[in-house]
Amino acid sequence: MGQSISSVIIPSIMMTASPLQALALHGGSGTLLRQDMSPELEYAYREALGSALSLGWGILAANGSALEAVQAVVEALEDCPLFNAGRGSVFTAEGKHEMDAAIMNGADRRAGAVAGIRLVRNPIQLARRVLERGEFVLLSGTGAEAFAREEGIAFAPESYFFTELRHRQWLEARALERVVMDHDLPGKKFGTVGAVACDARGHIAAATSTGGLTGKRFGRIGDSPLIGSGTYANDATCAVSCTGYGEEFIRGQAAYDVAARMEYLGESVATASRVVVHERLPRLNARGGLIAVDCRGNVSLPFNTEGMYRAWQRTGEVAKVQIYRDECTTESALPH
Repeated sequence: MGQSISSVIIPSIMMTASPLQALALHGGSGTLLRQDMSPELEYAYREALGSALSLGWGILAANGSALEAVQAVVEALEDCPLFNAGRGSVFTAEGKHEMDAAIMNGADRRAGAVAGIRLVRNPIQLARRVLERGEFVLLSGTGAEAFAREEGIAFAPESYFFTELRHRQWLEARALERVVMDHDLPGKKFGTVGAVACDARGHIAAATSTGGLTGKRFGRIGDSPLIGSGTYANDATCAVSCTGYGEEFIRGQAAYDVAARMEYLGESVATASRVVVHERLPRLNARGGLIAVDCRGNVSLPFNTEGMYRAWQRTGEVAKVQIYRDECTTESALPH
């Protein structure tokens, strides 16, 4: 990937009596260039990321669980039309919205996911309800929507999900006559959202939500709701949420690949994440990134694109919000 390789390297935490609380989130990765972003739009993105981070951090600071924190963060990002999830979801080939989401608890590896759902106001809420029910892991389409109605999950009218920018983006995709990532349309910088967290008890969790690809057809499902591809959490290793072109992340089992390297090779979360994003995924021509946290509060946010909307905070540290590649370090993390 040459000069496009970038990472946020968070210094390792020495083993202490208790884990550090940590929270990281992303709003998608892609062609994010300073010259394409107006000051007003950049401010709006940073405000949205910072607000979601503050909400999740408040839950952790009040001794809430990692699972509660990641759900709250993703809900906030779903409610923000700047991102390709919930209200800001992209249009399918038919001019509709089909959304996917997943959430996983690292303490017991319970997971819940939904795919191809329409008009559910907050898909991550429905995914959490699937997790709590425990009978299934992944529900899709009309069956997932029926379950949502049984559980009293809020729906919204079609107009709620409509945004003028998304509509224009859909028209551009139609003109190109192909399915596209929203990040790679000129002037469009939106993306899948996700969060990972470590709470005061050392438990971790991950959540991801997306509207998918602009112009997608045939009920296409990406990596976000697939446990092990776009979302994964296990207290023994790490919690991961991915963003990028889903097909390659599915083929590479990107989220679980980070955990597997930690478990089988003894790599740190920083090293495992870096190898997956900068070495293994590029072999599949995969562009994107991920956020990851382990049960000690170590955080890693690597990406191999020009930018990734991201924010993170750890106990005793100042919250960070970044967008561009030149805001982060590019040095490699050493195993620890």
